[in-house]
Amino acid sequence: MSLLVLSKARDYLRAMFNRKLCLGALLICLTSGSFAAAGWETDYEKALVKAKAENKSVFLEFTGSDWCGPCIDFRKRVLSSKEFAGYAAKNLVLVEIDFPQRKKQSSELKKQNEKVGRQYGIDEKGFPTIVLLDSAGKVIREFTGYDGEPSTEIIAWIEGKKKM
Repeated sequence: MSLLVLSKARDYLRAMFNRKLCLGALLICLTSGSFAAAGWETDYEKALVKAKAENKSVFLEFTGSDWCGPCIDFRKRVLSSKEFAGYAAKNLVLVEIDFPQRKKQSSELKKQNEKVGRQYGIDEKGFPTIVLLDSAGKVIREFTGYDGEPSTEIIAWIEGKKKM
């Protein structure tokens, strides 16, 4: 009888472990795309078309989202802030050009990001690099690196009121 109880207990624990494992995997899948889902484009050409149609500037963020410390800090302190999100919703088309080391990307997205990276000379500049384009796709200004500036200073830079 004790073998039967132990067998049922083992089966129960295995089922609970599998359930938690599945829930954990689901949570990771749902949150990994949250940045793109929060108004961020990953398709460069589509973003240019959208910016022209909406008469907005394009905010290109060249990032190493899963390995670049300053990129992660910039996203956490600036790009995820309420001030920046509110400003961006009214004035910008946001584009993430990501060069991750561990995060999976489609081959099409990798190809596009490499092409856009070459176009803006990211290999020579580094990460994070922000390029601001007008609605026609012309470079207005850009900066590389992040030293802890608050979102208000980044917005002032976008508006041309502050140099970076």
